[in-house]
Amino acid sequence: MISYIRGPLVETDEDTIVVEAGSVGYNIRVPSSLLERLPGIGEEVRIYTYLQIREDAMNLFGFLSRQDLKMFKQLLGVNGIGPKGALGLLSAMGPEDLRLAIVSGDTKAISRAPGIGTKTAQRVILDLKDKISVEELMPEPFAGKDAPKSTGRSGLGDAGREAVDALVALGYSQMEAAKAVRQVEIGEDMTGDQVLKASLRHLAF
Repeated sequence: MISYIRGPLVETDEDTIVVEAGSVGYNIRVPSSLLERLPGIGEEVRIYTYLQIREDAMNLFGFLSRQDLKMFKQLLGVNGIGPKGALGLLSAMGPEDLRLAIVSGDTKAISRAPGIGTKTAQRVILDLKDKISVEELMPEPFAGKDAPKSTGRSGLGDAGREAVDALVALGYSQMEAAKAVRQVEIGEDMTGDQVLKASLRHLAF
C-alpha cells in the first residue's frame, strides 16, 4: 500500500521516528539499530515501509533499504514471529549481522534477542537459510542506492564480487568470503586483487 515515505526527519525516539511528507507527519516504528544511521533532524530521509493493519490499530514499520525491509518480511513468514518479534530481532542484531547468523547457523546469537528462544531461533535458521543470497551478505555500500555502478552481478561493485569469487575458489564458503569482504573498507579505486588481499588478512586472525 505504501512503498516508501520521503521527507524531512522530524523526531526520533527509542523505536520510532516521525517523517513529514505532504504536510503529514508519519509515525514509523523502526529497529533501534537503524537510528544511528539516520540523517540529522530536518534532513531528508527515505524510509521503506510495511503497513500492518489490525482491528484496533494501523502500524507502520520502516527501514532504510529495500533489502532490510525484505529481511523484516521474511521474518514475518516464520511461524511464531510477528512484527514485534521481527523488529526486536533487527534491533538486537542489525540486519547484516542477522543475515550472517542465519547463514552460519548461529542459534545462540539469534536467541539472545528479546522474546526469541532457542526453538524459535532454530526455526528462523531452518526457514530462511536458503533464502539469503551472498549478495545480501555484502557490505552496505554495495547494496544501497549510492552504490558505485558495476557491470558485475546483482549491482555489486566489481572489486567486492571478484574478491568473494576468489575466496570461494580458494576453498572458503560463500558466508566466510562475504563476511571477510564486509570487513574491508573498499575504496572506489580498489581492484579485486587488493580487496582479496585485505580480506585474507582478516581471515588470518
